[in-house]
Amino acid sequence: MRPGLQPFLLGVPLALWAAVLLSLDLRCQAVQAENVTVLEGGTAEISCRLQNYDGSIVVIQNPRRQTLFFNGTRALKDDRFQMVLFTPRLVRIALSNVSVLDEGGYFCQLYTDDTHHQVATLTVIVPPETPTVEVKTQAVEGGEVELTCHSPRSKPPATLRWMRDRREIPGVVSQQDNSKTVSVSNTIRIPVERRDNGAALSCEATHPSLGGQKKVRHYRLDVHFAPTVRIMPPPGILREGDSLSLVCSVTGNPLPRNPLWSRVNDTLPERTEISGTTLSIARLSQSHNGTYLCQAQNDYGRAADHYALLVYENVSVTPTALHTPNPSDFPAIPKDPGAVVETHSAVPYAVIGGVLALLVFAVICVLIVTVWCSVRQKGSYLTHEASGLDEHGDVQEAFLNGSDSREGKKEYLL
Repeated sequence: MRPGLQPFLLGVPLALWAAVLLSLDLRCQAVQAENVTVLEGGTAEISCRLQNYDGSIVVIQNPRRQTLFFNGTRALKDDRFQMVLFTPRLVRIALSNVSVLDEGGYFCQLYTDDTHHQVATLTVIVPPETPTVEVKTQAVEGGEVELTCHSPRSKPPATLRWMRDRREIPGVVSQQDNSKTVSVSNTIRIPVERRDNGAALSCEATHPSLGGQKKVRHYRLDVHFAPTVRIMPPPGILREGDSLSLVCSVTGNPLPRNPLWSRVNDTLPERTEISGTTLSIARLSQSHNGTYLCQAQNDYGRAADHYALLVYENVSVTPTALHTPNPSDFPAIPKDPGAVVETHSAVPYAVIGGVLALLVFAVICVLIVTVWCSVRQKGSYLTHEASGLDEHGDVQEAFLNGSDSREGKKEYLL
């Protein structure tokens, strides 16, 4: 060392020495690599930046240290890898259809007197698919249903939420590692009734890769319950010659296919037609009277409803002789809320006319008897009165003639 140089070096500040060493280190750094993040199925570009490149050998290797390219020449038979750019400053390769198996560190190596290398880390993000819904237990009226929303793979783990009417249903969340990805499940248990059949639920999956969007699986509750049966009766009075049509309204889940029609303690009349849930009889007669039964059943129970048919005789009534009753004159008959349905009819016009005629005849008879009795009683009174006057005259005549009472004593009642 030259005389006087050592005092000069000792006088250089420590901070300046640090800056000089850093600049020398940067000049010696011949390769730089950049980390890459890509969605599964996309294309990743891996870049190696060269500094002070002097034409030395450049090698790019995958995470398993297999050589992909040797100075721009393909070394591994994988068509997904393509050389995009090879210059003294930048070497860039492209990997298409990326999967989680491609994740890891890619080596950029420069072979000079001293081997220089840098690692570009490839990170693969796996967005979740639309989740699936699994029914753990069947929904039956009065019980509970267990539903599981499942996202089979994602990276990082997806977030699952159950929703109903825009409200979250709390559930039990579980995760399972599948090597590079994670499966997520969310299970709920909710009570169900008949009114819940067809209710809309949804399972939502959120993930950083979706950019605020959601993957949603919609589900409608399928609640099983026993059937209900109701016969819809025809309006008004049924007379001979009318037609009858009875509709059997059936509910249930599963819905009974074909309800069973029958007549209690008898067979169905001839010419009875059954089409689905409808029973029809074209021309009614009084021989068709009886109780008709509709029954339905499924795996969860059975139900029945009956209809009492009463066919009246077809009697014509002269409109001028009778007052036509208004349906509002009769009290309303409440409907039976139970399973039994019966016909309800007004009193026939012929019966009403007969009752009125009988009442008029009875009144006339009473009036005749009353007048006859009154006239007879009055005649008898007048007869007795006249007889009394004659006797009184005889007494008066005897008194005037001075007749002796001793001759013959008579008593007269005045």
